Amino acid sequence: MRNEHVRRRPGRSLRPVTLRAAALAAAAMTAAVLGGCSSSAGGTATSSSTAGATVAAPGNATSGAITWWASPITTSGADPRTVLLSAFQKAYPNIKVSLISAPTDTDTNRATLTTQISGGAGPDVYMGDVIWPAQFAAHQLADPLSKYLPSSYFDTFAPGLVAGATYKGQVYGAPFFEDQGFLYYRKDLLAENHLKVPTTWEQVMTDSKAIQAKGEAQYGYVFQGASYEGATCNYMEFLTDAGGTVLNKDSTSSTINSAAALKALTFEQQLVTSGVSPKAESTYQELQAMNEFSAGKSVFLRNWDYGYSTSQAAGSAVIGKVGVAPMPTFTGEPTPGYSNIGGWNLYVNPHSKNVAADLTFIKWMTGSDAQNILATQFSEIPTNQAVRESPAVIKSNAVLAVVPQTKLVPRPAQTPFYPAVSTAIYTNVSAVLAGSKTPAAALKDADSAINTALSGGGL
Repeated sequence: MRNEHVRRRPGRSLRPVTLRAAALAAAAMTAAVLGGCSSSAGGTATSSSTAGATVAAPGNATSGAITWWASPITTSGADPRTVLLSAFQKAYPNIKVSLISAPTDTDTNRATLTTQISGGAGPDVYMGDVIWPAQFAAHQLADPLSKYLPSSYFDTFAPGLVAGATYKGQVYGAPFFEDQGFLYYRKDLLAENHLKVPTTWEQVMTDSKAIQAKGEAQYGYVFQGASYEGATCNYMEFLTDAGGTVLNKDSTSSTINSAAALKALTFEQQLVTSGVSPKAESTYQELQAMNEFSAGKSVFLRNWDYGYSTSQAAGSAVIGKVGVAPMPTFTGEPTPGYSNIGGWNLYVNPHSKNVAADLTFIKWMTGSDAQNILATQFSEIPTNQAVRESPAVIKSNAVLAVVPQTKLVPRPAQTPFYPAVSTAIYTNVSAVLAGSKTPAAALKDADSAINTALSGGGL
């Protein structure tokens, strides 16, 4: 159904980044371990208002030469980047865009960009991770797009995406394509047991136990609980479903040691202690969870958008038996549950000389033409809300058919100290799943570590 992706899964986390000079930031980042609209009608510059300010973008909105730094989006078949560029050049023949193929490894990509931009060079527009905005903004490595573009532009995106691209009230990244959590389920097992697709976590638990009791599956629900970024993504879904948050409104202190957070983490622990999830969940990343599900060992799976196509690939034991649904929530909460956001944004280099052309390029890449290409030709999840809801996109594959039904939540990345925040979350969540900490102790420890990070300590 789709080509395999090479770099967007949250498999690694970044170490904390110092807030010293840009050169030191580059060194710290190098050592890290992670993981539209038409243009203005012409003239030499574009200007628009947002939050009461009007700023003209330097350069020419319809002509000039710019560079685009982008990692490969797929590993086989046609290259989406060149397909998109070809279509853009037809729409704007006087803007010449040179593609620079960025490293596929997120760490290397990030470190290289940091070194180049902090040195006053680098590409005009670059594709970057959805968790970069605060870190890049704090180090003057990205130009705020909302300085130039009106709020009406950002209203075109699916709810939740712009919040994840915002730092201190300014939007730094234009959502390009995204990924999110989905619930994959065994259609055959649910049908045989006269069960509906669960919409609550409690149903996931009871349905799993019923099917396991009959010996029809070894596990009920497999997910990502290892001590890495993926555990943060999974916990954000449970936490938001329970009504909890990680940070306060201005991202200056932790809110994770709460009743809602305790409810979420206790339920996650119970998945393991009840036997619904594997005892080894504290070691599971995407691959391990995917393998268990594709082998026919589990009723349910939480994974990213590639989960469906992987489950239908040659060698899978569940070909033709898999359905896709939005994530569940807790009983009593509005359905569906929340899906954590992955994916990539487009950013502008503060040193770019032709920001007006950069914005024309970004608006086109996030507009209907480009987003339809990404969705229908390459099965990428579009960020443009109208495209997500279009009949052509919905019928193109099983995953995209579910996308309009989902709710999104970003990770708590609206702080330059996000790497340390995430580390505090996933190390403690994984410890609970491993049985080495109680949920209450883990949340207390996470709360302390997050507040230390936010104060600039422990770096």
